[in-house]
Amino acid sequence: MSRTDRSKRLIGLLLAVVLVIPVTVRGAEHQAPVTGDWLVRHIGAEPATLNPVTATDVYESTINGYIYESLLERDNRTLDLVPLLADSYEVSPDRLSYLFTLRDGVKWQDGKSLTSADVVFTFRKVKDESVDAPHLRSYYRSLQEVVALDARRVRFTFSEPYFKSLEMIGGMSIIPQHIFSKGDFNTHPAGRAPVGSGPYRFVRWETGKEIVLERNDQYWGEIPYLDRIVFKIITDETVALQVLKRGEMDLMALTPVQWVKQTESRKFKRTFNKHKYYLPGYSFIGWNSRRSVFSDPKVRRAMTMLLDRESILKNLRYGFGRVVSGNFFYESPDYDRTIEPWPYDPAQAVQLLDKAGWVDSDGDGVRDKNGVPFRFEFTMTSGSQFADQVSTILKEELSKVGIEMSIRPLEWALFTRMLDDRNFDAVIMGWSLPVEADPYQVWHSSQTGKGSNFVGFSNREADLIIEEARVTFEKEKRIQLYRRFHRIMHDQQPYTFLFMNESLVAVDRRFENVNVYPLGFDTSEWWVPASDQRYK
Repeated sequence: MSRTDRSKRLIGLLLAVVLVIPVTVRGAEHQAPVTGDWLVRHIGAEPATLNPVTATDVYESTINGYIYESLLERDNRTLDLVPLLADSYEVSPDRLSYLFTLRDGVKWQDGKSLTSADVVFTFRKVKDESVDAPHLRSYYRSLQEVVALDARRVRFTFSEPYFKSLEMIGGMSIIPQHIFSKGDFNTHPAGRAPVGSGPYRFVRWETGKEIVLERNDQYWGEIPYLDRIVFKIITDETVALQVLKRGEMDLMALTPVQWVKQTESRKFKRTFNKHKYYLPGYSFIGWNSRRSVFSDPKVRRAMTMLLDRESILKNLRYGFGRVVSGNFFYESPDYDRTIEPWPYDPAQAVQLLDKAGWVDSDGDGVRDKNGVPFRFEFTMTSGSQFADQVSTILKEELSKVGIEMSIRPLEWALFTRMLDDRNFDAVIMGWSLPVEADPYQVWHSSQTGKGSNFVGFSNREADLIIEEARVTFEKEKRIQLYRRFHRIMHDQQPYTFLFMNESLVAVDRRFENVNVYPLGFDTSEWWVPASDQRYK
């Protein structure tokens, strides 16, 4: 993760936080860093856009993090918010007003100056209901006004305090007004050819193949060492590993089986270092509560109890992770460890299904209710071996109790469109979490239409907890609210919460100064000795 990647991810659900002590993999204390060489890294799907306001997934945010910047970023080691595009900021005692002064001399990659007008434009677009950014807009509900006092000063005014206001202002990527103000914002050409203020500039996007960035030698800050960052788009995990082993990529996330069985040879270890650490996030199966088969919490709980998660973790993920019971990061104080995950218990699951009225009334082997058979479609992203394995296991377990499930793999762009349209029965995917969680975007009932609450979860008590927590600055009180929220999630089971997954990553050994910080890798520090450089 680059410096600007970290700053962009302050705002959303795609922030990867690594809870490990910083470790230097290769020491370079006896050599002076030099420029040159490329970093070729893997992404598992084609991004939909590189417009940071409308972008929604991890692939988009990873790439945009090299190109765009925000007012603040989090310090590598302390996680404190520190100035980036901002030179300084002031917060009013009532936490309703924030005054930012921009750094002098910052320029966009086309040479034009970045001013307070760009900041105002960015946040007005975020607030604009016609802009396709409901996932983002939910964090700025109480932002009343953004005013440029002069070319370098911007004042933000809120209608009510929000414990994440500073983070949300500081973490939003700033976009150039002179480019995005012309044409349809949602389909703007800059979504395919971005112009930012960051340390790397966009070069080209070859659909289905790669996205290429090059170092911005006119960058206002500390110029990175690597000449280029190349993102190889490979949707199949097996093919991606083959490409890595051929030396055509330098950085790739590994699956558990790849880590344990396919990357332990002496040859691989001579070329790559392997890193293992936890990210704040979780995988899950989402049940669309709008569908009659999943509208009852008893049914959703039964579905969870029909899946042997501990066995899957052991046999498919080789123990790399932990079964979780709720939506907060396991290592966070918001997560209530007294709540145990629902056990694998097919007998109790059958009782719950019977109690919910789903029985085989006509003797055809399929449960039904009010004349509706219990059949549904399970949608997953194509190329994911893990999703394919889990769906196969679940299908077999459900068939034993009279439930018919079909499996539908989709490529990423179609998958996300299906989520946006709410046109699915059940899905398997995952969320990454920010440093400080706010469940509003994913779980508040107001987000069932266009936000990230695509499973249609609606609970009055949960809404009230979310709303109260947003204006609670006392951390201990907010923890207690979130633990009550955790209990509601556990009881209602809008998701079958799967695992806190351990990240498994391979990095080519030629890179020096590869550190793992609490916010992941900072590739702006990486460099390659001249004698080891592969690309000229």
